[in-house]
Amino acid sequence: MSASVRAVIFDVGETLLDDSTFWGSWADWLGVPRHTLAVLVGVVTTQGRDNAEALRLIKPGFDLVAERAARERAGHGESITDADLYPDARPTLGALRDAGFWVGIAGNQTERAGLLLRALELPVDAIATSDEWNVAKPDSRFFERLCTWSGHRADQIVYVGDHRDNDIIAAHSAGLHTAHIRRGPWGYQNADDPKLRATATWRINELTELPALLISSDTG
Repeated sequence: MSASVRAVIFDVGETLLDDSTFWGSWADWLGVPRHTLAVLVGVVTTQGRDNAEALRLIKPGFDLVAERAARERAGHGESITDADLYPDARPTLGALRDAGFWVGIAGNQTERAGLLLRALELPVDAIATSDEWNVAKPDSRFFERLCTWSGHRADQIVYVGDHRDNDIIAAHSAGLHTAHIRRGPWGYQNADDPKLRATATWRINELTELPALLISSDTG
């Protein structure tokens, strides 16, 4: 194990979970082809805008909270199953825990997502979401809460994510080590971005690269 890293905490969407089901369900709810919404998500991503803007392009005045509630009432609420996990997610979580790291999952998700993730019985020590904490990335208070929640200092934690600003730069600014995974729209778009390269402690293509990197590295 690394001399200083004691905890590894993961973002959710496009880090552990393939977001295809998430976006596909929104396309179905709004009555547009899934390809249409996928392209619009790509457009707002390249523009540096929040991905919810893609939904507002389809439905002007779109209210995310109200639409989520409407989906729940209609029996089409948020869903997360084992099929949504990237193939390397569960094995990597287990390998890190077996190696003695404290392992957590914490991202910008709903309370319902937290319940759904816990139902998967993943090999982790704890799971939390921004809605449960009432603070979201990239707010520095999210990462302060991360430290208190995990029981580790910032310099003992690696935060793993795909998003340059919300995950890597924000966690780095809060004093955490960071691992950027090159997957999903944001992961690929910013893979060679100078700001990301300057703030990512590690850059990986697969989660399965992490255990060996963290066990063999001395970051402190």
